[in-house]
Amino acid sequence: MNPDKPTAAAAAFKELKERAGAQLTQLTHDKTVIMVGTATCGCAAGALEVLQTFKDEVKKRNLGCAVIEVGCMGHCYAEPMVIIRKPNSPGVCYAHVNPVIAERLVNEYILGENPCPEFVLAAFEPNDILPSFQDFPRSRYEQKIILQNCGHIEPTKIEHYIVAGGYIALAKALEASPENIIEEVEKSGLRGRGGAGFSTGQKWRLCRQSPGNTKYVICNADEGDPGAFIDRALLESDPHSVIEGMIIAAYAIGARTGYIYVRAEYPLAVERLEIALKQAKKLNLTGAHILGSDFCFNIHLFKGSGAFVCGEETALIASLEGHAGMPHHRPPYPTTHGLHGKPTIVNNVKTLAYVRHIINNGADWFAGIGTKKSPGTAVFALAGKIVNTGLVEVPMGTTLRQIIYDVGSGIPGGKQFKAVQIGGPSGGCLPESALDLPVDFNSLKEAGAIMGSGGMVVLDEDDCMVEMARYFLEFTQRESCGKCTFCRLGTKQMLEILTEFTFGKGRIEDLDNLERLAEEVKAGSLCALGRTAPNPILTTLRYFRQEYEDHIRLGKCPALMCQHLIAYYILPDKCERSCDACIGSCTVEAISPNKKRIKVIDQTQCVKCGTCLKACPPQYNAIVKLTPPSEVPNDNSKLKNQISKPQIKSKN
Repeated sequence: MNPDKPTAAAAAFKELKERAGAQLTQLTHDKTVIMVGTATCGCAAGALEVLQTFKDEVKKRNLGCAVIEVGCMGHCYAEPMVIIRKPNSPGVCYAHVNPVIAERLVNEYILGENPCPEFVLAAFEPNDILPSFQDFPRSRYEQKIILQNCGHIEPTKIEHYIVAGGYIALAKALEASPENIIEEVEKSGLRGRGGAGFSTGQKWRLCRQSPGNTKYVICNADEGDPGAFIDRALLESDPHSVIEGMIIAAYAIGARTGYIYVRAEYPLAVERLEIALKQAKKLNLTGAHILGSDFCFNIHLFKGSGAFVCGEETALIASLEGHAGMPHHRPPYPTTHGLHGKPTIVNNVKTLAYVRHIINNGADWFAGIGTKKSPGTAVFALAGKIVNTGLVEVPMGTTLRQIIYDVGSGIPGGKQFKAVQIGGPSGGCLPESALDLPVDFNSLKEAGAIMGSGGMVVLDEDDCMVEMARYFLEFTQRESCGKCTFCRLGTKQMLEILTEFTFGKGRIEDLDNLERLAEEVKAGSLCALGRTAPNPILTTLRYFRQEYEDHIRLGKCPALMCQHLIAYYILPDKCERSCDACIGSCTVEAISPNKKRIKVIDQTQCVKCGTCLKACPPQYNAIVKLTPPSEVPNDNSKLKNQISKPQIKSKN
């Protein structure tokens, strides 16, 4: 930073921070603060009812507590979550709170001294009474940088963000030259967190060096991967961190206009972004002469219609211009010919959220986290067959085993780990042998996966890898814009082959044809959607080829997942004659009792929905799934000789 430049921005920000601190103190000084997580995950679990209960109880009892809404802490498995901070007491986080529990917390903890340990997830400080977050195994691996504010500040109050250290980096940046900012980001080694992993500093430098006075900054918030929800959670929980990163990026490249391209199907993120942008404008953090400087920058919100391909930067730009969201050939790249033909940088939500931390703490600090080629942290959305679903931020280089078993607490129900899908529908499926793989851009690429937008879907022994490859390819094939032949026709043909396999059809030589076709689609597609669409196929063929061969040669699905390769049967020696639970649950009336009141499933009518398996009382456990169905007689009386076969699974 240049100490010879005037400190007008620093002085303006100092006054702004003092004002924000005074307002926040007035709201919370010597008061009990109740924070309810109302991000999408919390709302889906019932947080709004919990919030209203606290408000009603506080008002009814005239308690004078501050009841505020916060975002997502990352522990989505424990929603709805509530944090209570009493004066001179450590903050306590409660999990799975409902209106009844909320009333008890008011009566016994806020009005009394009982912290209700039976509802406590953890305290924020070590103590002798309650478990703390430091006691969690995941605390050894987590290092929250961009998630540090999430769940701890009110996202609709800019004062919370400023008091928590927000916009300090902007004030510092405005006292430095744009070249110094680019140099700092470049030196940090920050790579794009949208999936490509390109150097952020280099991208900014290329854009700044491009001729012309009109330049643009675009925040790509078009997150649409199944199982990924990091960008949405950040925008709902800490929108100003992304806005601050955009302003610094604009100052660095010389842009005066920016756009946040966000999905319209993220209504809460859109709402909180709109509030945050109005607040930033009101406090002169955007607009003309930001913080008394010569720098002017305005941000506009653009709501996309949900096309997955618009996550690709050239398709996103086309959509912003009012055209169909279709990618175009590169070069030229957006850094030289982007929005309206002008130099443009497109950065992901997570990438921009890192910027303020790099400016505040320095490039060497960021480069010292993670690995040499992949500095910083990685943020993942843990989903699927894992105990602790939610968001996790760990240093690059943390192994898959540590993330899944130490942070995510492993696989529920005592099931065996089978694979993990990393990088969304275009990512790769990695097997148990890859659990000790360090997670970074280069290691994942070598293993056949990608970082992508941060989705991490865990699969267990009940998941069929052929069906999973078909499921993810069906998504990308449906989302293909159809512009290039390889993606339009290649993904369709691959999907047809995979569908045949799930029916127990196809030929063994089709495996080689599928692999060759996948490589050709990967090499010949125009954009990243088509180039990465074959990843689930290539990795499952690489690591789970035997499962494909079982589908083709034996007509069976070892995981008992493919509906056309399984059958539901009732074990005569376990069926309780007086129980009709399965009969009542069958929507197609495929189950009926024989003369001895033993239930029998008519295989010609059965639609294999699995409802009967769930309805059967656990003490009987009389219904099983079998594969292949062709080897099982339609008469349950002959089934006793079949139950010793390994390809039989009960619901337990």
